[in-house]
Amino acid sequence: MLRVLGRATSVNVQKVMWLIDELGLEAERVDIGGKYAGDKTPAYLAKNPNGQIPTLEDGDFILWESQAIVRYLLDKYGNAPWLPDDAETRGRANQWMDWYLAMMHPPMTVIYFQNVRATAETKDPAALQANIDKAAKLWTMVDAQLTDRDYLTGDTLNMGDIPLGCAAYRWHSLVPDGPDLPNLKAWWDRLNVRPAYKTNVMLPFE
Repeated sequence: MLRVLGRATSVNVQKVMWLIDELGLEAERVDIGGKYAGDKTPAYLAKNPNGQIPTLEDGDFILWESQAIVRYLLDKYGNAPWLPDDAETRGRANQWMDWYLAMMHPPMTVIYFQNVRATAETKDPAALQANIDKAAKLWTMVDAQLTDRDYLTGDTLNMGDIPLGCAAYRWHSLVPDGPDLPNLKAWWDRLNVRPAYKTNVMLPFE
């Protein structure tokens, strides 16, 4: 059985657990990180020297980095549509996965920490607004991509939608007065009715 080491409320753990649920795989998830701690212990660092979550255990095989885990699970256990059959669609899906990490994850992390984690001493309204503005421009790009398609690479949901799909819950929840992006909202509405998405992504923030 697969084991996923990481707390359920981590956006990076959510990518992995959402896919596992969609693929119908059996997995045990272990609460590590955040308020549960455990991610800096010698035993955990021996598996993931970064001291970050998630870490995947598949028998004796250990893998960290959420995007790598998603790709590994699809290579070993997945099939179309989550793992697209053709190289062009896989390429575009990988493009959006990597774009999320390089461009969207940084401002969304600031938005999350300022809205959820910040204390009176660490609140920074200027940083929050600057990153809302930055993320809004990026979400506008996603909205444009979705002008003539239901999902990021076409008419079928696949791995390319996973990282941004997880971030979209945070965007719509934490920035309810963001710009009107109807294509983005329609795409997110297609995701947020999926049982695996609701169970693994639409969780209380902590």
